[in-house]
Amino acid sequence: MKEFIRHLKEFLKDHVRDYAMFIALFAIMAVFAALSGGDFLSPVNISNLVDQTGYIAVLAIGETLIIVIRHIDLSVGFLSGFLGAIAAILMQFYHFSALSAIIIVLGLGTLAGLLNGSLVTYLRIPSFVATLAGWLAYRGALLLATKGSGTIIITNKTFNAIGNGFIPDLPFINNILPNYHKLTLLVGIVAAVLIVYFSLKNRAQQIKRGFDVLPLDIFLIELLFIDALLLYITFILAAHRGISWTLVIMIITTVIYSFITNRTVLGRHIYAVGGNPEAAALSGINVKKITLIVFASMGFLSGLSGILFASRLQSATTTAGTLFELYAIAGAYIGGVSAAGGVGKVINSLIGAFVMSTLTNGMNLLGVDISLQYIILGIVLAAAVIFDVATRSKER
Repeated sequence: MKEFIRHLKEFLKDHVRDYAMFIALFAIMAVFAALSGGDFLSPVNISNLVDQTGYIAVLAIGETLIIVIRHIDLSVGFLSGFLGAIAAILMQFYHFSALSAIIIVLGLGTLAGLLNGSLVTYLRIPSFVATLAGWLAYRGALLLATKGSGTIIITNKTFNAIGNGFIPDLPFINNILPNYHKLTLLVGIVAAVLIVYFSLKNRAQQIKRGFDVLPLDIFLIELLFIDALLLYITFILAAHRGISWTLVIMIITTVIYSFITNRTVLGRHIYAVGGNPEAAALSGINVKKITLIVFASMGFLSGLSGILFASRLQSATTTAGTLFELYAIAGAYIGGVSAAGGVGKVINSLIGAFVMSTLTNGMNLLGVDISLQYIILGIVLAAAVIFDVATRSKER
């Protein structure tokens, strides 16, 4: 028992930055569950919470990489709203298919990101100023796009299903667990098994190569905790309508960006540029190219965010994108990205986005006044940055 306590203390000390926001998220959810009499954890509310997080989560992932390379992008909120309006206009007025509109919007978003990156890279305009100009321009563009009616109703069912639809169920086993979405249960169970398999395999490979690994007791507890959480969420979602397409897109985006940042040369170069741009350049890394790629990625994710938001609302409005950039930046910082650059994980930023959405969702459920909501969100963001500064000081 003493050995386990020692291992646990060492684990928490060495991984405090990685797990602090997970603990904070669970604490916040527990508080809201208690204050709402359990309504917060109802299947309907959890499903809504997931869908409400989607368009902020993809922006938070993009902002994480932007901040990692020591920049900021303020334009993403209204760029997202404007691109959602473009999608609506293409489908409603020019009769484009949902797929064509989506491809065009993602392409335009990527070009917008390249424009921001070019201003920062080649004209040496501070990213804060360059993207603030974009914030103003896209705000005006959104107002122009929606000037005629104020709201553009989207009637394309395929497009609207992205933000409101769910994956189909298995039709041939209706008699088994009739009140649950069977395909969601199957996906969750398979995912839990795969996590155990690959975790054990990765641990064995690390031991074989002589790398340091977590003590076996801590490793097993961590694995058990992850699987238990995954299965709990799976059963919650399956009790409603299952896995939404928004969640599918979030998961795919997170997996792709996690793979890029953790397993590719591009990812290593991004963190190298963020850690020390001068040293990265001297080592042969094309800092300008990396900056352009990261900003282009941010533009692409802005387009994806606009699609998720417009499809969820089934319309494009004059206020679409309002404060999106602040929630995304806050989600990235709450998720542990360092203001000094070079530090930040995609999965943690996803958790940060969920912290922001959970706070908003829970406070709305409890009827907290909007003015107090902003104050509380501000306090949480300030606490996250203070935590970042404090932990970095201790590491030094």
